[in-house]
Amino acid sequence: MTGSRLADSTSPYLRSHAGNPVDWWPWSEEAFAEAARRDVPVLISIGYATCHWCHVMARESFSDPEVAAQLAAGFVAIKVDREEHPDVDAAYLAAASAFTPSLGWPLTVFTTPAGAAFYAGTYFPPRPVQGMPAFREVLDAITDAWTQRRDDVEQTATALVAALTADRPVTELDGLPPAALDDAVGGLLAAEDREFGGFGTAPKFPTTPALAFLLEHGGEPARALAERTLARMAASPLRDAVEGGFFRYAVHRDWSEPHYERMLTDNAQLLACYAAVGDEATATGIAEFLLGVLRLPGGFASGQDSESEIDGVRDEGGYYALDAAARSTQPPPPLDAKVLTGLNGLAIGALADAGVRFGNREWIAAAREVADAVLAVHGSVAPLRRASLDGRVSDAVATLEDYGGFAGGLARLALAAGEPRYATVARDLIESCVDGDHIAAPSGADPVLAARGLALPPEISDGATPSGRALLADAALLLAALSGDDAHRRIAERAIAPALASASAQPLSFGGALSVAVRLGRAVAQLVVVGPGDTALADVARGWGGPTRVLAIVTDEQAATFAAEGFGLFDARTSREGLDTAYLCEHFVCDLPLTDAAALADRLAS
Repeated sequence: MTGSRLADSTSPYLRSHAGNPVDWWPWSEEAFAEAARRDVPVLISIGYATCHWCHVMARESFSDPEVAAQLAAGFVAIKVDREEHPDVDAAYLAAASAFTPSLGWPLTVFTTPAGAAFYAGTYFPPRPVQGMPAFREVLDAITDAWTQRRDDVEQTATALVAALTADRPVTELDGLPPAALDDAVGGLLAAEDREFGGFGTAPKFPTTPALAFLLEHGGEPARALAERTLARMAASPLRDAVEGGFFRYAVHRDWSEPHYERMLTDNAQLLACYAAVGDEATATGIAEFLLGVLRLPGGFASGQDSESEIDGVRDEGGYYALDAAARSTQPPPPLDAKVLTGLNGLAIGALADAGVRFGNREWIAAAREVADAVLAVHGSVAPLRRASLDGRVSDAVATLEDYGGFAGGLARLALAAGEPRYATVARDLIESCVDGDHIAAPSGADPVLAARGLALPPEISDGATPSGRALLADAALLLAALSGDDAHRRIAERAIAPALASASAQPLSFGGALSVAVRLGRAVAQLVVVGPGDTALADVARGWGGPTRVLAIVTDEQAATFAAEGFGLFDARTSREGLDTAYLCEHFVCDLPLTDAAALADRLAS
């Protein structure tokens, strides 16, 4: 069939392989059934549309008719988009760690017809290079092992599945004391690259969840570290000076030689961080990249490729070396036009918060339009849809990242736009993830993994984004600050409890949980402004907003609707004599209302 099964996929990554001579299958029960029928091993190749080395292996190996013939003779080949099926990616990354310390994409995994991994690697070249075997040599070795040493192969696979799926005791903590949070800040200070900024040496990533934690912590050393890091990144080659977005990571310690894909994951979170520190120029560049490059009719694309054609020649990064005028004469790198629910939620929330901070109504309006588009296609009640392409939904199950990320974005949009309907949807999504003391996506585990006993618990540490549990906790805690319902706070506590035992010692891996832990340890600060919202008092309020603070600027009618929907923060909040009226509260206990901007500024400064 040579890839025709992929031609109508909802993944641009899979579609890009539809023309390969390889007889690809999508992730499905049918693929494993075919392997069982033929009694052959399975090659699972995992990547994503904007991955440079995925493109390289596609050109070198998967476009080679001889490789295709070898695969057809002895394997069933499955192609997986890691962003569409993150649980599949996580399960096989965990398995691959038993065979190679260098994890990444493309991820190349060989399994039994039951899906149990017995060998894995990442990129394999077409010819042996510096001790790395050629891909066809790997295929030969796998075939030899499968046909000549089957018992050893199946024993390895069975033992690995047992190890990965074994129940492990998890220490759960109710929270972290201030000293533990300070220790986490100290760990990040110790990891700082004092010469070039950022953390560690190379390759160097933005590690945005850790930066968000530093801003939530708010102590002088923490905030100074976050501001230094953000400033160094903004001035570095990691940022596209023409179109404003940030690249995925840099190869070198000084942020030079970026890997040029520009991802929604990084840019949504970085927009929130730059807005929080008041860097309007950098935040504006990111917002313009999101709205001018990644925005589609159905939401935001997942990313933009690192490769494009320059004067008809395929090139990695060449487009980004051009100035604006030269770029206008070349086709831009293609988008991964897949719309992901959770990541769109992060972008919606970031645009909403940045729009409030800088008084940019257009950003808030755009966030509303994107939210409405995603709600229309991906749903407003459980079970959500995880992904879509051009309005067609994927069969991939939604994860905690989707429920938490989308709910958090909708809750922030509700405050920015004064629209309680978004907060109501967010509340319903959060509550759908709770069954007694159990936190899980109501969509369930990936059914193909689950049928084989390969599904793993949701990850408690961060990747490029906070873990799904941390995103759910973030959204639940924000809802608690609006509703006063302690049940939402308990959801946040339970969601991050498994992460806290490791978080303070590994802050680069647990920034999402640490951010929530900071907020759980403090009384929530709330400011509600009721009135027309166009006065100096409202401007003072916008400057106050930021991490650990809840800000709403609403009309009398909107405040009444919020209150009627069960959001207790807005009970009895009305304007005085038609003027913008500020209610400054700490955990729902409020000062007397103020209508004078100078008086509010003095009160906020005290």
